[in-house]
Amino acid sequence: MSRPRIVIVGAGFAGYRTARVLSRLARGKADITLLNPTDYFLYLPLLPQVAAGVLEPRRVTVSLSGTLPQVRLVLGEAEGIDLDARTVHYSDPEGGGGTLEYDRLVLAAGSVNKLLPIPGVAEHAHGFRGLPEALYLRDHVTRQVELAAAAADAKGCAARCTFVVVGAGYTGTEVAAHGQMYTDAQVRNHPLREGMRPRWILLDIAPRVLPELDERLSRTADRVLRERGVDVRMGTSVKEAMHGGVLLTDGEYVDTRTLVWCVGVRPDPLVDGLDLPMERGRLLVDPYLQVPGRPEVFACGDAAAVPDLENPGQYTPMTAQHAWRHGKVCAQNIAASFGAGERRPYRHRDLGFVVDLGGAKAAANPLGVALSGVAAGAVTRGYHLAAMPGNRLRVAADWLLDAVLPRQAVQLGLVRSWSVPLDTASPELARMPEGALRGTGAEAGEGPGAAVSPDAAGNRPGDEPARNQPGPEPARNHPGGEPARGHHPGGEPARKHRGGRPAENEPAGDEPAENRSAAGRGADHPSPGPVKRTDTPDEGDR
Repeated sequence: MSRPRIVIVGAGFAGYRTARVLSRLARGKADITLLNPTDYFLYLPLLPQVAAGVLEPRRVTVSLSGTLPQVRLVLGEAEGIDLDARTVHYSDPEGGGGTLEYDRLVLAAGSVNKLLPIPGVAEHAHGFRGLPEALYLRDHVTRQVELAAAAADAKGCAARCTFVVVGAGYTGTEVAAHGQMYTDAQVRNHPLREGMRPRWILLDIAPRVLPELDERLSRTADRVLRERGVDVRMGTSVKEAMHGGVLLTDGEYVDTRTLVWCVGVRPDPLVDGLDLPMERGRLLVDPYLQVPGRPEVFACGDAAAVPDLENPGQYTPMTAQHAWRHGKVCAQNIAASFGAGERRPYRHRDLGFVVDLGGAKAAANPLGVALSGVAAGAVTRGYHLAAMPGNRLRVAADWLLDAVLPRQAVQLGLVRSWSVPLDTASPELARMPEGALRGTGAEAGEGPGAAVSPDAAGNRPGDEPARNQPGPEPARNHPGGEPARGHHPGGEPARKHRGGRPAENEPAGDEPAENRSAAGRGADHPSPGPVKRTDTPDEGDR
């Protein structure tokens, strides 16, 4: 009898854990294949520290081949799934493709960005969901402070050192907290005009910071942000993004060159065309993580609507903690399907949450005990070290060095704005447009956005920067962060997302399949440009 063939789509928190546990349980009795766009698992919760110069990029990545020796890694992005033929069709990084046959299929594609139908956001916002975006944002912020220090007028200086973050969930809160510390340290070497300092603005239409968490954690985070100098504005969001600034919903216009979009995520749209039961964009599964009517198909992580047995009638939220646990149960149930152990339903118990606010500051409630200050900081870092499946010593060493040495505030220029578009199908991959910016001045200036494909005005990559970009760097790309409660749904699907950072909110409506970007499918495909949105948010998400 041949060994069962198991294909896992996605190596985020759910997919990576499934592969790791299953390879141990199978004991060589199954052929396990992991399909993922990159060769690493990204520990997304520490990404803000990469953008702030605390951690080097490779510290938050874990090699798939190095930690999953009994798993075959296939680099590529799933293009389609034939459930009847039991095949997965994919495209590889160099424009080729292939087909994987399976006896068991695990859909752990994760989540993708929410892109709201707000004028200018697709063209002007910077994202924060993948490693390329974090590196891009680090360079961009560093450059803005350096340009602000040399600005000839006060208005230009103020605009360049004003940074707007939309979304006060996990990602937005941590980005603003770390960002303020990073830029404050940078101006010690590049003093601004007298009386001026970097200004970070955190916006959210929710009534408080971290609306998904306990109010005590929310108050702690709010206090730390305000003490640090972050301008926290609840009940406010962006009405329109324009070249050189943003118009807020309260009518105020803010001059800025930086708009960081951390509004939220939605399930990966890969499963939309499977003609299977869905729940608000997520694939409906039973408590054993199997798709009804398709016992050979399992789904877990952000792409799956898993019944919450602790709260009947509800589904487990889209968080990294749940995705990690889904992966373990999914692996156990797959092993049980070919005779290794017994299957079990998914149950959970909340262990608490941690929010890193930079330095020694954090907000945490391990096992329901609310902490703040140094104690919360120690718990937060201890939790991350324990949760990371690798690189613990390297991360700890970087933390130690950061505590005793000044950070290196330099621009590496490795990731350009046009290579990390907001409406990309895969924020984990930096794009290389056809003929992009060869010999042009756009790359050197990193102007508001060298468009990556022809836009409505006919601008093409390599010509001139998009005129409607907000700042010296195009931020047309954008990885959403954690959803802040109350934000609208939407967003270009990233067809293959490695799970990762928790999305505290339930997803909103489904994204039409025709809006999916073809970015990164190979040399035959053009680079992604902004998607013209025709859908509107669900009423319940307004």
